Amino acid sequence: MNIDRIDRQLVTLIAERGGFVAQAATFKTSTEDVKAPKRVEAVISKLRAYALQEQADPDTVEAIWRTMIANFTKAEIKDFAETR
Repeated sequence: MNIDRIDRQLVTLIAERGGFVAQAATFKTSTEDVKAPKRVEAVISKLRAYALQEQADPDTVEAIWRTMIANFTKAEIKDFAETR
């Protein structure tokens, strides 16, 4: 089924993104660097533009990414704390 195939691809990509987030924790010097609110807003802005280009609902894309970013940030803060 196409939806199942896409779901699997999305999970694979989320896992890959999570790996890069974990790597990024090693380069940060503070939890504020991890949170990076200006970076988050830049990412959201870029993704909303991508959504429009792909004829996806930008509000849905934003909501998904904000949830994903919040969870990755939480994990990155934990990783950051463990490495310091």
